[in-house]
Amino acid sequence: MTVIRTLTFEPSIAVSVFYWLIGASIAELASAMPTAAGVYHWASITAGRHGRICGFFAGWWNFLGWLFALASVCQIVGAQTVSMYAAFHADFVTQQWHVFVSFLVVTWLSCGIVLFANRILPFFESLGGFFTITGVFITIIVCAAMPVVKGKGHAPNDFVWRDWVNSTGYSSNGFVFLLGMLNGAYAVGTPDITTHLAEEIPRPSMNIPKAILAQFIIGFVTTLLYIVAIFYGISDLGTVLEEGSRYFPLAAIYRQATGSAGGSLGLLILSFLPLFIACIGLYLTASRTFWTLARDKATPFSSFFSQVSHRYRNPANAVLSCAILCTILGCIYVGSKTAFSAFVGSFVVLTTLSYLTAILPHLLSRRANVTPGWFWMPAPLGYTVNAISSLYIATFIVIFCFPFALPVNVPTMNYNSLITGGLTLFVAAFWIWRHKDYVGPQQVRFADNAMLAKDAI
Repeated sequence: MTVIRTLTFEPSIAVSVFYWLIGASIAELASAMPTAAGVYHWASITAGRHGRICGFFAGWWNFLGWLFALASVCQIVGAQTVSMYAAFHADFVTQQWHVFVSFLVVTWLSCGIVLFANRILPFFESLGGFFTITGVFITIIVCAAMPVVKGKGHAPNDFVWRDWVNSTGYSSNGFVFLLGMLNGAYAVGTPDITTHLAEEIPRPSMNIPKAILAQFIIGFVTTLLYIVAIFYGISDLGTVLEEGSRYFPLAAIYRQATGSAGGSLGLLILSFLPLFIACIGLYLTASRTFWTLARDKATPFSSFFSQVSHRYRNPANAVLSCAILCTILGCIYVGSKTAFSAFVGSFVVLTTLSYLTAILPHLLSRRANVTPGWFWMPAPLGYTVNAISSLYIATFIVIFCFPFALPVNVPTMNYNSLITGGLTLFVAAFWIWRHKDYVGPQQVRFADNAMLAKDAI
């Protein structure tokens, strides 16, 4: 664990502001070029004559980031499931293989829903939104009321609002503040998630920017209120840190806030349901990204992975490939939690790199390579937003590669630079091999578009 306060208020607010700017940059590109390829397509256009190679790297960085995000959330749901069982079995000792078994169930159940329940996916996504909003407000009320009901009282105001705990080993609190922004970035750093469904929703040029705006407004307000509530419910921070360093810290926080295992279980269920549905959404995003790469001959066996199933009305081969890759990452978790964390921890760096590959060329080309869509920022505002977004990404990619704490050892090392650099070398080697056959982003064929849009979101 690194820092307490920097995991919450100030860094979360700061990183949210920067991601609002990145979201605005993404929204105007998505409005101008609504395509399931997302940043992969935009980088190919904004970079002009360098568009082929920029788009290739942006697409692979984005896909790998979303794949790691999928594995990460499946692991979180798996750990949460085991924590719910452990809450009522005091002698139960959680092992990594317990989490892995739950991980597999979550991974393949989510995959099965995406593959075989295409017609009701809109219902699942609406249900996820309902569970998220309802669960947040119920949790806020419970965490605010139960400490008083149990007679324990709330945490002191100074603990919530003023106390600063720097347990990182870094002497500079300013740097620790910046490093703590990684946690907020993990929570809010997904402005392109809805763009990958552009070919499956009505009026995407208008609806995708609206979806991005709604995502950031709702996410910021609910997250801030939620953080305040759970901090007031903490009575023993040492126990939270000790248990959280092993598997799932939220279980310890809920148990302290409610004063009972049953109350903790109820709140965990409220967070479990939207998280599980989030796994379904991540399958949609990762598989659609991989599918768009395959249809443009940017993947191995592209003719196989680019197929759209006429029976299930989705890119079934791409969905299954994501499930297999996610399972492989889960096997790594059993062998080494450190290695697994190294892969999934690079999610923020990889996705923001892909955003930079689209936004920076857009800025350097004086925003001249894109025909404006429904949402388009005026020139002075657009230049400012794009410039700040690019500077933020370039700066924090470096900061997010620093170790989380000092002194550094093998389990606590930050492997973001190693994983990102190694995967970039892999993509570069693949570019050398495939660049002659690579055709670049193409709009989806009308027949496939009609088939997908009929039942999907």
